[in-house]
Amino acid sequence: MSEAIQPLPQEQPQEQPLGQEQEALTLLLLQDCRRMIDAGHRPVLGLNGPVGSGKSTLSRQLRQDFARAGLQLAVASIDDAYLPWAERRQRMAGNPFGVSRVPPGSHDPAALAEPLLCWREQPWRGDGRATAALDLPRFDKTLRDGEGDRTPNWHGQSDAVLLEGWLLGCRPVPEQELLAWSAAAGLEAPAQAWLQRSNQALLAYLQLWGTIDQLVMLWPSSWNLPRRWRFQAEARQRRSGGGWLRPERLDQLVQATLQSLPAPLYQRPLLQQARWVRELDARRRCRWQGPGGELVKRLDQSSSACSSATG
Repeated sequence: MSEAIQPLPQEQPQEQPLGQEQEALTLLLLQDCRRMIDAGHRPVLGLNGPVGSGKSTLSRQLRQDFARAGLQLAVASIDDAYLPWAERRQRMAGNPFGVSRVPPGSHDPAALAEPLLCWREQPWRGDGRATAALDLPRFDKTLRDGEGDRTPNWHGQSDAVLLEGWLLGCRPVPEQELLAWSAAAGLEAPAQAWLQRSNQALLAYLQLWGTIDQLVMLWPSSWNLPRRWRFQAEARQRRSGGGWLRPERLDQLVQATLQSLPAPLYQRPLLQQARWVRELDARRRCRWQGPGGELVKRLDQSSSACSSATG
């Protein structure tokens, strides 16, 4: 979370009927952003969710909702910070998934952190609005036969920024905890070595995570779902004539997200910090949403019930 502004008093959000999920989230984030802007702070929102969970779709919807409310919301992805092709291949050499992108270490987090900090430091307009010029990197996944590469930067005006990504906010885990989890999971030596390398690589992301003021999460009801979702998204892209990956390559990318930063170690701890979480069913529909701490209680209760049932 950002250290540039102290948390302001805020009304505790309540659970909403599922038919109102988008309106509830939009109103909450607009309220938060306006409060920060009134305090003289340009807000950065974070959106964490696994591959295929609908982060891009939700980002587009929020940008439209903010525009209707009179605020310009710029959207960036952690993917936009991928290293240039040659350097990325070198950094990812030897990974057990055979991928050239996705794991921690394949990005240049400063490529996003620096322009965000410059945007925040710009003088405020005379009318009190937060609008300021912003320059962000861009990345196109369809280039290089689906391996992707950098494209020209995006230039525009923005009152607020939404940053999305599957590893957004994830922080290094203490080594003893990492080793204990690896042993319990029965990881083989190559997978354990890569997990340790990914954990260490997260240190370079902390400056970028520090710009985030509020975190929203998309949480799958089962962590078996992201693979299915990603394959469904790729099939839609193929039918539309866009660039696509062969199934084996796609599976490598999905496994790279799930195994480089296992959800119990990295995503689960973020729930307690999340301003709002949307739990998704197998069809990516909202089955529940509310404060992150409430979902933690629900998950803990479910885990306790399962333990009691199995004796």
